Amino acid sequence: MIVVDTNILVYLLLLGPKTEQAEILRRQERQWAAPQLWRSEFRNVLSGYLRRELLHLPRAVAVMEAAELILAPHEEKVGTEHVLQLVSSSRCSAYDCEFVAAAQQLGVPLVTEDRAILVAFPDLAQSLHQATS
Repeated sequence: MIVVDTNILVYLLLLGPKTEQAEILRRQERQWAAPQLWRSEFRNVLSGYLRRELLHLPRAVAVMEAAELILAPHEEKVGTEHVLQLVSSSRCSAYDCEFVAAAQQLGVPLVTEDRAILVAFPDLAQSLHQATS
């Protein structure tokens, strides 16, 4: 099992330059987890695609449903104190620290392309390239 940041899910489900690497990661590790926050973050990404007319509503809904199939079985509830402790010891946002907290609770790596997380939590966070090498 791994925790994935929302950006990794975006790379997997919305075609782009990092889709192939995300697909490799998915083949290597079938159990992906995330804090419950991932839903709002992913919906926000989809709303951007809708507004730029890169996706139509039915496709956006289908992409969200595909994401839910991947992450819904492994949504991790994280505690406020844990998240705020991580915030106070780093320059990362509370949003980012929810993913860090989830990985710490599960005792698994966090795969992300977020540079701030990778710098602040090098013992826990891995880039997509590191995770697939």
